[in-house]
Amino acid sequence: MRALSFTLRYGLKTFAAVILIIILTIVDTYLTLDLVSRGAEELNPIMAYYLNQSPHLFFVVKYSLTCASIVMILSINDSFRLGTRKIRGESLLVPFIIALAAVVQWQLYLLHHVID
Repeated sequence: MRALSFTLRYGLKTFAAVILIIILTIVDTYLTLDLVSRGAEELNPIMAYYLNQSPHLFFVVKYSLTCASIVMILSINDSFRLGTRKIRGESLLVPFIIALAAVVQWQLYLLHHVID
């Protein structure tokens, strides 16, 4: 009896997008911790809970949720439809990158212009 196997193959652009998402998540985590240490508040109640437990737990949860989201996005693989149009999961990585980049940009703005 043959074992059931499932393999998804992605190109270099998808790999680069995944790495960029992971890097942006790490930067976001670092900047969040820096902002909180300067008196800012984590507004996401779920992440605030983990942050109050421990900065390390906060990082592990944030990183794990990001990686799980990436796996879910990549597993969509043509099964997502927007109206009559099929969408590949990997094309959803771009909005993910844009959102994370906007968060990092906002955090940098706060660090340099609002919080002393």
